[in-house]
Amino acid sequence: MFQVTPLRRLAVAASAACAVVGAASAAGTAEAVTGVTAVSAVAEVVPLAPPPVREEDRVSGDHLTVTVRQAGGRADGTFELYCHPGGGSHPDVENACRAVDRNARWGRDTFAPAPADGICTMRYGGPATAHVTGRWAGRPVDATYDRSNGCQIERWDRLVPLLPDLRPATR
Repeated sequence: MFQVTPLRRLAVAASAACAVVGAASAAGTAEAVTGVTAVSAVAEVVPLAPPPVREEDRVSGDHLTVTVRQAGGRADGTFELYCHPGGGSHPDVENACRAVDRNARWGRDTFAPAPADGICTMRYGGPATAHVTGRWAGRPVDATYDRSNGCQIERWDRLVPLLPDLRPATR
């Protein structure tokens, strides 16, 4: 006579595994044929939390990282800005997104450097620098800003409040 018990154990284990994987029910029961003790396999289905969202998958809209140095006080630091929808650690998300949107033009790089052949005033706006990276309107952004002359100051001021407002207060 052949042994049936190992096959029955395998069948019960397979049934329990199917119950867990399929999550069709919270419990699965396998019963043996008459004359053999009934075996019950109960599997508790635990709802799993979704995996954490990766930073690059977090938002489908525009994202910029702004690093400001030597602007003074709270203006210095690295800030995240998400637009469309808005969010991030930037101190003025809504208006910063508006400033970039206001300067965006079809066929023109919003973050382009000042023209090399431009005629600029020899005004010095201070030691502040900024580095902006990320994606805007589906395009990569990697731009640096300073206030070394009139052209650079104007370029910086165009993106206030994405970049801190360092203009002298009017009286």
